[in-house]
This record gives sequence, structure tokens and C-alpha cells, in this order.
Amino acid sequence: MNSQGSPFVTRRLFTAAALSMAAALPFATALPAQAGEALAAAPAGPELIMVEQAGCEWCKRWNDEIGPIYPKTREGEFAPLRRVDLRAIPDDVTVQRRVSFTPTFLIVQDGHEMARLEGYPGEDFFWPLIAKLMSKHLGFLPEGA
Repeated sequence: MNSQGSPFVTRRLFTAAALSMAAALPFATALPAQAGEALAAAPAGPELIMVEQAGCEWCKRWNDEIGPIYPKTREGEFAPLRRVDLRAIPDDVTVQRRVSFTPTFLIVQDGHEMARLEGYPGEDFFWPLIAKLMSKHLGFLPEGA
């Protein structure tokens, strides 16, 4: 017989180790899930949150005029767009006051509302207003600044 013992002893040791690991498994798996949830609940960096709802005519207009190009702009790269439903604002966003109108654009930093633009004033007014709010509250440098 070699110094590592018989196959019977090796099998018993393996079984004991597996049972020990299985007993600890519920506790070990609970921690990463909770940690993952905590990370998901705290978005990092700036974002533009568009609060919308089905049937919103001004939301549709924004989607047609701005939606396709927003991610390609300096503003869109600086503060990526996240869309949320008016009746389902996620728990990871802390708003300053209740959102009542759609569309409402929330200027958010690390999950906290810093400012908002209520309504869609049209393409000609949207860009300068959003740039001004991002500049004032998030340190965004508009083009030409």
C-alpha cells in the first residue's frame, strides 16, 4: 500500500469534504448575490434618465427627433440614456420630488437626481438646455467651451 492510503480512505475523505462544502454552500452563495445586488443598486457616474409612458405624444416626438442621435453625441457619451416608465421608477434612483409629467429628463449622478427638464421643448431648445444642466450639475463641458 502506498503512503496516500487505500481507495476506501480516500473516498471517505472526499465524501466528508464534499459534505462540508455542501453544508456551507447556502451561506457562501448568499453573499455574492447580495453583493451583486448592492452593486446593481448603485449606478456609477452620470446618466440621463428619460421618464416616459405609453401613449406620450411628446415622448414619441423626442424618440423621433433626438433618440437615434443622442447616444452618438458628446452629451450621450458623457451621460448615457436610460429609459424608465413613469409608474416604475427604479429603486436605484433617488429623485428630488415626484415625477408627474412625461417626458421628464433626470440629470443623475451616482443614482441621485441633480436636476431635471420637464417636457420636451423641441429639438432647438432641448440640446442647449440639456447641455446647460449637465454643465452646471455634472461638470460637462459643452462643445466650444
